[in-house]
Amino acid sequence: MPLAPCPDPSRPSPAGRRHSGGLVAAGAALLIGLFAAGGTAPAQASPPAPSAAPAQQAPASPQAPPQPAQNPFGSNVYVFDPGMPVAQIQATVDSIAAQQVDDEMGTKRYSLLFKPGTYGTPEEPLIVQVGYSTEVAGLGASPTDVTINGHVDVYNRCLTAENCIALNNFWRSLSNLTINVTGLEGCRSSANFWAASQASPMRRVNITGGNLSLMDYCTAGPQYASGGFIADSKTGAIINGSQQQYLVRDSSIGSWSNGVWNQVFSGVNGAPGDSFPNPPYTTLANTPISREKPYLTLDAGGQYSVFVPAVRQNSAATTWENGPTAGRSIPLDDFYIAKPGDSVQTINSQLARGKNLLLTPGVYDVDRSIEVKRANTVVLGLGMATLTAVNGSVPLTVAEVPGVDIAAVTVDAGEVNSPALMRLGKALPGAGSGPANSAVHSDPANPTTLHDVFFRVGGPHVGKASVSLEVNSDNVLLDHIWAWRADHGNGVGWTTNTGRNGVIVNGNNVTATGLFVEHYQEYNVIWNGENGKTVFFQNELPYDAPNQAAWQHDGILGWAGYKVADSVKTHELWGGGSYVYNNVDPTIHATRGFEVPVAPGVKLHSLLTVNLGAGTLDHVVNDTGAPVSTDAVGVPSYVADFG
Repeated sequence: MPLAPCPDPSRPSPAGRRHSGGLVAAGAALLIGLFAAGGTAPAQASPPAPSAAPAQQAPASPQAPPQPAQNPFGSNVYVFDPGMPVAQIQATVDSIAAQQVDDEMGTKRYSLLFKPGTYGTPEEPLIVQVGYSTEVAGLGASPTDVTINGHVDVYNRCLTAENCIALNNFWRSLSNLTINVTGLEGCRSSANFWAASQASPMRRVNITGGNLSLMDYCTAGPQYASGGFIADSKTGAIINGSQQQYLVRDSSIGSWSNGVWNQVFSGVNGAPGDSFPNPPYTTLANTPISREKPYLTLDAGGQYSVFVPAVRQNSAATTWENGPTAGRSIPLDDFYIAKPGDSVQTINSQLARGKNLLLTPGVYDVDRSIEVKRANTVVLGLGMATLTAVNGSVPLTVAEVPGVDIAAVTVDAGEVNSPALMRLGKALPGAGSGPANSAVHSDPANPTTLHDVFFRVGGPHVGKASVSLEVNSDNVLLDHIWAWRADHGNGVGWTTNTGRNGVIVNGNNVTATGLFVEHYQEYNVIWNGENGKTVFFQNELPYDAPNQAAWQHDGILGWAGYKVADSVKTHELWGGGSYVYNNVDPTIHATRGFEVPVAPGVKLHSLLTVNLGAGTLDHVVNDTGAPVSTDAVGVPSYVADFG
């Protein structure tokens, strides 16, 4: 994740300031650049003066309370009813938050689901603080079917009373409800706060009654945030603040306050105009292809279903503002409801019988591949459900069939190296070494889609995987991916959590909307297929290369973050950033952030590189673009268009 760079990385880090594998500057030097990059907030969105008080924390509790009633999803899914007393719901969500707000690498997972109806009042608002590995979602057919009068907030983590940041606020989600912002006092009453970074999507959310702030300005600085993802949502004023990069897709917003390095809007009503690099806004009128994430619903008769939205071409705005979302509903009886401890043999048997798969919250040890072989199969995770590779397995594979939807699943590498953590389509010789030509069973109108699929190599524990995501099929949509070779946590080191590549795309006609790939040891992304499209790319090169000799190839220093194969004739990218922070050996150079063939059909727009406090990146794309080094930490080098 992007770090707030330190002006002098040679100095020891103050106590409590080291995180994310790097150093955080407590001073205001970078903040000047953060806010100056894109102007000022509109008057109605201007935050009040920050308070030095730590973020509000829920009361401590050793464990979550027992379920008030049974539901089909197990003990870590809480289903709330609008008839419950607000105080009872508040006590439950406070108890879960107390467990999860600091449990970054833990194994507990929670899903907080709200039946259609209204929760809280202006006099007694419901205040939900969302911690790690927690999902908050409404169960209505539309986001307007569930209203929370109050807040659903993510605050900074205060490492000390004077060092509050959101850089590591990962792995949580908010979806399919309305937040009527009310309640709390002082600074906290000024907005609904979603101060989160990677792997923290906001989907199908309707914000009324107040601002949405993507930074927590109510705590002491530095208040940095690393970047996120919003889709199919409607808001008023959005305070971007210190978010270093962000993708908003197919939404409606009232206003956007400022830009930092890389802010991308695709199919967004109310988005600021395209102005990269000053301010650094990349704005597309339409998204080339989109499909919203499947979501759980509950009807008036008490029957659960999973709704799968339809594919849209050249889409813009939400799917729900002007009528019901188009798509198909699948009754829960058509799903196998899996729980941690279920064997892969049992899961595969259910898939072979024609069932879809719902993964309830928890960590699943996967010793051989979960195999999705049937077209239009849905695999939906609740509460950040996590698959962990055991004995070098590939935890999930998808056959050469159209319309499969994998949503809200995290995949962790295990101690034994896996050739891949997820594979779409038939494995190719050389573990993804060349273009695919065997994907004959795909459908451009019905792409296999990944939504909110996250990969971790190290972090919770030692992990090893040659490739995190391998896409061999044609006509695939990657809608919000974070592939992360861990730079902090457990089992972290150049020879410990080994990962060669984050994402390899061998298929043709693959589109990515929201691609975050970080810290892999060679190319972070390799794109071998034709007619690829990426809307928003964020990358950090590995921090921990021990020396230049260990990180170079073929006379080239380092490895590019985004590599389009020399044979590719057609490819397009909008809004891409690659960052360098070689903190183990600050003398290391990388020749370029992006490496692409020079061909009429290969076009890149709105590119940048940034130095975060150590190392040097010599060029932005190929041999174009000025270097970034410690001479100007945090100041991007831009290339507006290439090709």
